[in-house]
Amino acid sequence: NEYMGMVRQWQELNHGGRYSESYSEALPDFVKLAEAYGWTGIRISDADSLDDGIAAMLSADGPVMVDCRVAKLANCFPMIPSGAAHTDMVLHGDETVGEKDEDAQALV
Repeated sequence: NEYMGMVRQWQELNHGGRYSESYSEALPDFVKLAEAYGWTGIRISDADSLDDGIAAMLSADGPVMVDCRVAKLANCFPMIPSGAAHTDMVLHGDETVGEKDEDAQALV
């Protein structure tokens, strides 16, 4: 999405949208880069192409690089803050998972 997505997301959610060093106007053509290394390069440009792109990736012999395009400002949820437990994951915006109980503690 031409951003360092998780960095941009943290800057949006925790720093009032003050973006720093998270956008790149110049990115390589990842399909050509993969091909330069002798790999299979696949570009998925929209949601309608996702299933076919994944099928092509799974059926390829050898290494594959997939350039899966998403909306420029798309956020990725859930996410676990740095140094936090899985029970502190952010589900969407400021909504978080519950407390760490015995069942949750068994996972860490």
